[in-house]
Amino acid sequence: MSLLELIERADERALAAGAVACLERCLPPLVGPDAEPLRPLWASCGNGQDWAIRLAAVRTAVDQASVPDGPAALVRAVLGAAPSDFAAVPLREWADACSLVALRVHGRYDAPGGEVPPDEEDLLKAARSGEPAAVGPLVAGELQRQVRILEILAETTGTAGSGAGLREALDLSTEGRRVLRAVMSRRARGRG
Repeated sequence: MSLLELIERADERALAAGAVACLERCLPPLVGPDAEPLRPLWASCGNGQDWAIRLAAVRTAVDQASVPDGPAALVRAVLGAAPSDFAAVPLREWADACSLVALRVHGRYDAPGGEVPPDEEDLLKAARSGEPAAVGPLVAGELQRQVRILEILAETTGTAGSGAGLREALDLSTEGRRVLRAVMSRRARGRG
């Protein structure tokens, strides 16, 4: 099943967790390697309890970070657009936007010098639709993580293992965050 089909079929829990997971993996360019401002939102992904309150706290924490242009600005903008309502329709739109931003951020680190490929929109649309696309290894890995997270969450919805599904989504996001942080570190050493 394609990423777009998984987003379309996901429930509130999977949409919220999938979106937060996308942003979690993109945090290094926004807040540095060790900060974890999204952790409060993970606690609300299961049932939406205190979602709006925790979202406001996360926005405040992220707003305090100095944000350069580029990938970090994309992440901040999509976090600012997060819905306060824990409902399927607004969460679906936000999850779709988070997915696209995460792929774009990873694409910046795939490209030499961080340039945006002229056909980025078409490539990402094809990749998210399940069509073969000539994307770089970071984008391909991010796409696989997004699909796997939504599959895990769909498999555990309404089961006794639903909390374990959220934990596995967080673990996959942490792994993806480490990958992006390593790429950023290599780039910084290459420039230094």
